[in-house]
Amino acid sequence: MAHANIDLQVLRQTLKEVLIETLHEQRPLLQEVFMEVLEDHALAEAIQEGKTTELVSREEVFDIFEGKA
Repeated sequence: MAHANIDLQVLRQTLKEVLIETLHEQRPLLQEVFMEVLEDHALAEAIQEGKTTELVSREEVFDIFEGKA
């Protein structure tokens, strides 16, 4: 049984090292995926909030963008 525990500890340590190395090597990809997840979450939140607010015209929205409102 002790042999199995040692093997499990070695396996865990090896997996940790591989994961850390992969995250370091693939950092740009991980950042891109994380940003997409954040954008998707923000969009979903905006859609949910939009369902509970009153409708406004397109002109009103553009007036706000142009600083007229």
